Amino acid sequence: MWQKLFPLVYERYIAKQIYLSFAFILFALTSLFVFFDFIAEIKDTNTTYSVALAFLTVLMRVPSRLVEIIPIAGLIGGIYVMANMAALSEYTILRIAGLDTKKALVTLMKIAAPIALLILLMSEVLGPFTEGLSKNIRLSALNQGKEALEFRSGAWIKDKLRGSDGKGEVKNGIRYINVGSLEGSQLIRGFRMYEFNDQYGLLVTRTAETVEFIGGGMWRLKDVTETRFTEIASGNHLDPSFTTQIKKTDTLDIETEVSPQLLGALLIKPDRLSIIDLFNYINHLKENKQDYQRYAISFWKKVIYPFTILVMLALALPFAYLQTRSGAIGYKVFGGIMLGISFQLFNSLFSHLGLLGEWPALVSAITPAMIYFILALVGIRWVSKV
Repeated sequence: MWQKLFPLVYERYIAKQIYLSFAFILFALTSLFVFFDFIAEIKDTNTTYSVALAFLTVLMRVPSRLVEIIPIAGLIGGIYVMANMAALSEYTILRIAGLDTKKALVTLMKIAAPIALLILLMSEVLGPFTEGLSKNIRLSALNQGKEALEFRSGAWIKDKLRGSDGKGEVKNGIRYINVGSLEGSQLIRGFRMYEFNDQYGLLVTRTAETVEFIGGGMWRLKDVTETRFTEIASGNHLDPSFTTQIKKTDTLDIETEVSPQLLGALLIKPDRLSIIDLFNYINHLKENKQDYQRYAISFWKKVIYPFTILVMLALALPFAYLQTRSGAIGYKVFGGIMLGISFQLFNSLFSHLGLLGEWPALVSAITPAMIYFILALVGIRWVSKV
C-alpha cells in the first residue's frame, strides 16, 4: 500500500517526514487541549461525579477534538518539514533533480489524502459515538441520567397532525411537541403536545409523565391527560366559545415522525452531529417549513472540512522555497500556527456571517477554504519565481 501510494523515492521521503512531524504535533496539541478541558471539567466534580469520571469524560471527547486539531497539526507539521528541507538544501537538490512546483503539490495532495480519511472517520464514526458516551457518563453522574435542556421550557419540535387518536394518515394542520428532559435516548419526561387545525384553532392538548420510543415511528405515553376543545357556534368570531372534554388514560400510543435522532439533534450542537444526522434533521425542518440555515451551514462545513488538510499542506509548500537567510525555522513554524488559527477564526466568522446575511449554505462553508487555497497558490507562484 505504501509503495502504491508513493511509488517514487522522494515521495516516500517527504511523506515519512510529514507524517512523523504531524503525529508528534498532533499528540502535543491534543494533550494541551485535554489538559484545558480537564481543568474546565473539574469545577463540576462532586461526590457522584469524581475526578476520575471527569477525566474519562474528557478522554471520550478526544475524537471530536481531533477533528478540529488535525488540520492545524498538518499545517504546522508541513511547514516544519518544508522549512527544514529548505534549510538543509534538500529541497533545492530535489528541484535540481527535476521536482517542479506542480509535482510537489501533487505529492502533498497524495500525502493529505489519508489524513482527510482520518478526519472523516473521526467526524462521522468515532466522534459521534464517543461524544454520546461522554455525555451519558456526565449525565449519569450529575443529573441522574437526565439531559439538561437549554431552555427552561424544554425543547420544542414541530410535527405533522394525524387522526384524532394520534395515529393514522397525515391531515391538514400542525402539531407541536414539548420535551422536558431526555433520559438516555429512549425515555422522555415532562411531555406536552398541542394539535392545531389548518386554521390554527387548538384541537387537543396532551400531557404525559413519561414517553417511551417503541419503534416504527410510535411513542407510548404513560399517565396521559388529554384535553379536547370544541368550538361552539356563535355570531361573534372575535369572542369564540369552547367546550372542553378531559380524559385521563394510563397509556396512549401515538404516531409521529419525530425520532430519538431528531431529538438528539436538538440537544447536541450541530458541529457535533454526523453528516447523516444533520441531513435527516434538515429534511425534517424543510418538510415542516422551519428555518434550517444554521444546520445547512454545519452540514456543508462537515462535508468540506476533511478536505481542508489539502489546503493546509498547500499553504506549507511555499516555505520550501524560502532560504535560510529568510528567517529561522522557529519563525516559520510560528507563522504556520498563526495561519492555522486565522483559518479557524475565518471558518467560524463566515458561518456567522452566512447565518446573518442568509447566504447560501455552501457559499458560507466553502469560502474560507477557497480563500486560503488561493492564498496558497499565490504564495507558491510568488516564491517559485524568486
